Amino acid sequence: MLNWAGKSEAYHTLQSPSFKTLTPCPQESVNFENSDNIFIEGENLDVLKILQKSYFNSVKMIYIDPPYNTGNDFVYHDNFASHLDDYQQQSGEKDENGLLKKAFVRNSKENGHYHSNWLNMMLPRLHLAKNLLKDDGVIFISIDDNEQAQLKLLCDEVFGEENFVGQFIWKSRQNKDNRNLTGLSIDHEYIFCYSKYNNQRILNGAERKVEQYKNPDNDPRGLWVSANMVGLLGEDQRPNCHYDLINPNTGINYGKPKLGWRYDKNTMSKLIEENRILFPKEPSGRPRRKVFLNELNSELPNINSIIGENIYTTNGTKDINELFDNKFFPFPKPVKLIEELLKQTTKQENDIILDFFAGSATTAHAVMQLNAEDNSNRRFICVQMPELTDEKSEAFKAGFKTIAEISKERIRRAGKHIAENNPNPLDTGFKVFKLSDSYFKQWQSPNVEDLAKQLEFFIDPVADFAEPQAMLYEILLRLGLKLSVKVRLENTIFWLEDENSKRYAILLSEANEALFNQIIEQQPLKVVMLDRLFNGNDALKKNTELQFADHHIQFLVI
Repeated sequence: MLNWAGKSEAYHTLQSPSFKTLTPCPQESVNFENSDNIFIEGENLDVLKILQKSYFNSVKMIYIDPPYNTGNDFVYHDNFASHLDDYQQQSGEKDENGLLKKAFVRNSKENGHYHSNWLNMMLPRLHLAKNLLKDDGVIFISIDDNEQAQLKLLCDEVFGEENFVGQFIWKSRQNKDNRNLTGLSIDHEYIFCYSKYNNQRILNGAERKVEQYKNPDNDPRGLWVSANMVGLLGEDQRPNCHYDLINPNTGINYGKPKLGWRYDKNTMSKLIEENRILFPKEPSGRPRRKVFLNELNSELPNINSIIGENIYTTNGTKDINELFDNKFFPFPKPVKLIEELLKQTTKQENDIILDFFAGSATTAHAVMQLNAEDNSNRRFICVQMPELTDEKSEAFKAGFKTIAEISKERIRRAGKHIAENNPNPLDTGFKVFKLSDSYFKQWQSPNVEDLAKQLEFFIDPVADFAEPQAMLYEILLRLGLKLSVKVRLENTIFWLEDENSKRYAILLSEANEALFNQIIEQQPLKVVMLDRLFNGNDALKKNTELQFADHHIQFLVI
């Protein structure tokens, strides 16, 4: 087991509840009503906790590119001892106007808890991420030499050592780096791959090359290639495969190779009878066998663990430059890199891909691009902290005050470009949500003398600043529904329909017998409404509860 300073506190952080919610922002979205793609602006630990009920066991693939902990980057500070706003101002993470200055705090290599701080940040997030993965789901994590050893041990603990699929080597640098004083140019990074349950083929495999298959002799069995038949073991280890091979039609004896043949005499005789052996005209030649394309295993050949054919960090920079005509984000991952990972893990329609360290939103870009290429319907959920951009940066000068703003604008521009160049209907929109305080009052243990006051305060649990649409999505999440659920407003009733065609009715602004009768006619699975809409009429409340029960409709009151 991997142990470090603060590990128990990291587990406490994992188990601490979140009192936040997600607020919809249609004005920052593209096709908010119809898109199934999600972008969430906010601290990813809280976001992952909020998503637990709605997206448990739902995500096909997770890709994350967390801070590499180089000593010059930053590590999240998770602190629940004080209110988050107070803590962030005290620690210097927010300015006097309450705007976030840095999503991370610098983690110097001289710090005695250098690795521990990074592990404390990663542990709760990986546990929460695992919960969201489907049983056949896969997670990819980019990392470099600074933390790859620690990350491997941490992932073994979180996902299980038996679920380690492999470690990809990504050749990220095209040209040698002569700045390293050791004399070694570090030209690669790593991508760890873990499955939730490693009990089946995890990756789809490499595309099969078929151009070498021909049929020069018009064999009715179709296209074929010739394959080597030389054995792999000496005569003392496999004597039944060491024999002279003779062409039955010409009598030419081809002898036996040093390692014998791949097949014993009986198998070889059967291959000869089926006309699968190619005999050369000269005795010095080497017989080969026919391998037919239509007889190959349906599973694709395994993918190479080394990624790097023209997929460099510079390609990621180029992807950004083509959209913005400027370098607004340092060292973005290339779209092609994420596409390669998507091809390996996503097969079905509506597969959900999650990236909770979204950065410049390469993952969202790659999902939309690959959907356009193979006419599929993958969906993304991207999470990015609204970290302030450097005032000296080109991004700040161009009006992008936070990294999240760059992320959203990239998705808009990439989506528009992809849609313009793709004739088929394609979801290139996205719903924007922002992490915010709950729209319902949170109970806190009061002093004895404050108890009466707090009880009075909680007669109505709805916060003063709550609005119907914002409350709707918080209720939706508490019901375990996905953020992509279809929403329709009709006669002050919010109608929800999930991916299984189950319907829900939500009342947040008005309630009367006419509306109740209308709901009963529609026969939803569940009805949720605010208690204050009864205006203290307990008789109406009880009668409504009995009416819904008679029609087998679940009724919840907040």
